[in-house]
Amino acid sequence: MNGHASLDGKTFQQFADLIYQEAGIHLAEHKQSLVSARLGKRMRKLRINDYGEYYRYVQNDATRAELSQLLDAISTNVTFFYREADHFEVLSSVAKQWAQAGQSRFRLWCAAASTGEEPYTIALTLAETLSDLRDVKILATDISTSVLESARKGEYEVKKLEKISRNRISQYFTPAGGRGSDRVYRVKDHIKNMITFSWLNLSAPPFPMRGPLDVIFCRNVMIYFDNAVRQRLLDEMHRLLKPGGYLMVGHAESLSGLTGGFRNVRPSVYVKQ
Repeated sequence: MNGHASLDGKTFQQFADLIYQEAGIHLAEHKQSLVSARLGKRMRKLRINDYGEYYRYVQNDATRAELSQLLDAISTNVTFFYREADHFEVLSSVAKQWAQAGQSRFRLWCAAASTGEEPYTIALTLAETLSDLRDVKILATDISTSVLESARKGEYEVKKLEKISRNRISQYFTPAGGRGSDRVYRVKDHIKNMITFSWLNLSAPPFPMRGPLDVIFCRNVMIYFDNAVRQRLLDEMHRLLKPGGYLMVGHAESLSGLTGGFRNVRPSVYVKQ
């Protein structure tokens, strides 16, 4: 197939409306070329030449499998171990305080798990902070089925582990094949077993979790939402957190005017009042 027709404004708007309706992701007009490029890749795979035809293909797929592929193509999954590392220092500090006060049950939620680096970093942090991990559970969710599949495997090329010390690698990972710069490491089972990976659409609360949760990581995902979707999500996270529970958001995310019920304790760190 030699290229495809260009994405016109009307068809872009149809895709933008569908993506907003299904995932709460707000795509402004200046994102048209990005959408065109990302959907183009998917269309080439399906040998579909025309954006309008692809839109109808998504709409007519009763299994919704292609909708899932569309959302995967649009979602950005930039992540790495110990990203925005100060949040893990905060987590370690509060978990230590709670444990010293006698708490042994810990419930955490990583709301945008992507390929797993963030929830596994949460698990490593708790493994190094708490002496008793028997009642520690981390829920890790994402709207993309493909990244969740990758996260469940917990296998990473050596270059993905460059922010992790050798000591930690030998303690928490096991070699899983490959040589030299192609070496692959797998997260050890005692870390994996702390985490449940599950599909979730953050734009459609209420969620099935019961709470109360101690800590929620919801980082670098609300930037894709408009204020209406952000507010619904924040209200739901407020409901799920225990009083005094922590919410971590991305460093680049501003929640000004939306955080009733939360107290800002340091940049991008909030506590439920």
